[in-house]
Amino acid sequence: MSIILIIIAIFTMVILKFNLTYYLVSQNVWPEGPEPISSLNTDYIIDMMIGELYVVTFVTAIKSTIDWIKEHKKSTDLEKSQLETELLFLRSQVSPHFFFNTLNNIYSLSLEGSKKTPKIILKLSELMRYLLYETKEKRQELRNEIICIQNYLDLERIRYGDFLTINMNITGDIEDKTITPMLLLSFIENAFKHGANKSIEKVKIDIDFKIQDDFLYFRISNPIPNKNINEAIIPEKKGGIGLKNVKKRLELGYKESDYTLTIDDSNQQFTVELKIKV
Repeated sequence: MSIILIIIAIFTMVILKFNLTYYLVSQNVWPEGPEPISSLNTDYIIDMMIGELYVVTFVTAIKSTIDWIKEHKKSTDLEKSQLETELLFLRSQVSPHFFFNTLNNIYSLSLEGSKKTPKIILKLSELMRYLLYETKEKRQELRNEIICIQNYLDLERIRYGDFLTINMNITGDIEDKTITPMLLLSFIENAFKHGANKSIEKVKIDIDFKIQDDFLYFRISNPIPNKNINEAIIPEKKGGIGLKNVKKRLELGYKESDYTLTIDDSNQQFTVELKIKV
């Protein structure tokens, strides 16, 4: 139906063009034609309609292309905004989760009248300052993230004392490297929450940072207590965030080719290995 209306409109336009040209401009209506005409004929109508149809098609194609570009840009901007909002939401989940666990630790030690409490509060304040004011950007310097992790480990050392052994190694140049804020801290917190917290024996946690070219090779390993593998693999509980959050942040914040995440629970060890572009 729309095609018929377009043809009728073009035909009407040709008739109107012929009469306006003939009466207002020149009686030689078709100077580019094979011969002068003074009245409408089939050749003129067909030639003019094809020409007008070409112009209409060309203009329509340009408009359609412009509209598509606008819609595509709008859709892309909306998708980008949604991704940024979701990333921000996931990051906002991490900080309260971390503070909640640490405050629980402080509360337990305060009930015992432990002399460790003031040191833990001081370390926590340093972490809070970093997490509140230094993690607003999409990327943070890897060096600062490692300092944050070291402060967290200091908190855990104070809490566990001789019960805990942490081996942390850094190889390669960490300067001028960036990473999503608090991404690695989530893995380390998981190792304590589902390793040290659930063990009645001495615990050793191994953490390795290896920087090679544009990639960080991060590895953390903790023992699986009481052979309860399921507890170590599935850290998400009511109110918890766990590895599901980290995987989502990786999917939203990095290209698939920019990272590789491997989780292994063999030999009574829960091991996370992450290769990520920095």
